[in-house]
Amino acid sequence: MMKAHSHGWVTIAVFLILLAACADEETVVVAPVQPRDKDSYFPIALGEARIEAQLAVTESEMKRGLMYRKSMAANRGMLFIYEQAAPLSFWMRNTFIPLDIGFFDANGVLREVRSMHPHDETSIRSRDDTIQFALETNAGWFRQNSVKPGAKLDLQAVSEALQSRGFEPSHYLSDSL
Repeated sequence: MMKAHSHGWVTIAVFLILLAACADEETVVVAPVQPRDKDSYFPIALGEARIEAQLAVTESEMKRGLMYRKSMAANRGMLFIYEQAAPLSFWMRNTFIPLDIGFFDANGVLREVRSMHPHDETSIRSRDDTIQFALETNAGWFRQNSVKPGAKLDLQAVSEALQSRGFEPSHYLSDSL
């Protein structure tokens, strides 16, 4: 018992010596970042508003979207991120929550907001064919937060969120960041 106890002190002493040896102004110790999963929420600014969004990046995440959820917190949503801009289309199969969807171009500029109704399988198609991001929120979120077409999605926050999920941001975002 005493031997194990003294071994612990030796380990601590060695750690402190190494820490002191590295403690100059230019040394930065960075803890490893733990990758976050598909259920994680990320704070993202949209104009003056803020939302916490899950990312839908993989095909399976996009197919599932917000299906089967009975509710969603007031300031939360799901951001769908595509590798290339294109016309996008969404429906509400197996979705219980009334939603709004904002369609954004590759520069993160909001082009339009559309309403979607629970269980409605009618496709809601973007009017613009250069859409790369879509943000689903609770119905009324865009109006309640005064977010209108022309508002800009914080692509730096999107880049950081992608990276923390283990995705390479350059596959999804332009080089202008």
